[in-house]
Amino acid sequence: MLEIPYRKPLGVAFIVLFVLGLLLDQTVPVWGQWITNVVVWCVFGGLLWLANAEARFSLLICVLYATLGELFLSLVWGLYEYRLHNVPLFVPAGHALLFTVGVWVAPALPASLPRLLPWAFLPYLIFATVTGMDTLNSLLFLMFLGCLRWGSAKALYATMFLLSLLLEIYGTWLGNWRWVYDVPWFGLTSINPPLAAGAFYCMLDVLVVWTLNRLKAERGRVYVGNAEFDEA
Repeated sequence: MLEIPYRKPLGVAFIVLFVLGLLLDQTVPVWGQWITNVVVWCVFGGLLWLANAEARFSLLICVLYATLGELFLSLVWGLYEYRLHNVPLFVPAGHALLFTVGVWVAPALPASLPRLLPWAFLPYLIFATVTGMDTLNSLLFLMFLGCLRWGSAKALYATMFLLSLLLEIYGTWLGNWRWVYDVPWFGLTSINPPLAAGAFYCMLDVLVVWTLNRLKAERGRVYVGNAEFDEA
């Protein structure tokens, strides 16, 4: 999966793009976002050009799910809002680039990460829930645990949880988007950003992997994040 040449320099380039793109979007009124839109989609187009057919298809699936998710979470549910009260065009493609970085980084991280990560976040989860400061985290943390328990790419989900948390902290610090304190529909509360915001990225990865597995089942093969295996 995502067998693309020049993975290390591309991974570094994508991270630099996240940092500079969000900074440009925030500091240059209106035009900053359009410049970021164009650059991110050009980079994504280049990634598609380098990718093989299977990787290309997975990236397009990721963009599709990311677009639907952003429209629902931001414009329908109202969990967070972007600076210009829209969903910037660079966001769906940016999700696919972050997904790519996650797939590349996950194999290099300790194999114990999916097992230890929930325990590391548990003290904050208990504190935030008991004090009522961030009760949305309970829902998101359960979602994350569900991904780890029943998902087929546990290392990827744990990696994406951490990568997306870093991106969330950076983006909300700059002011590119803001999570609302009073969560609509459920009467929950949220800090900006909720610590378990990465659960949404994990669900995106679950959907991508699930879709690929459904399609591959017809060929008797199963995708588990970074490799394929013949079914018994």
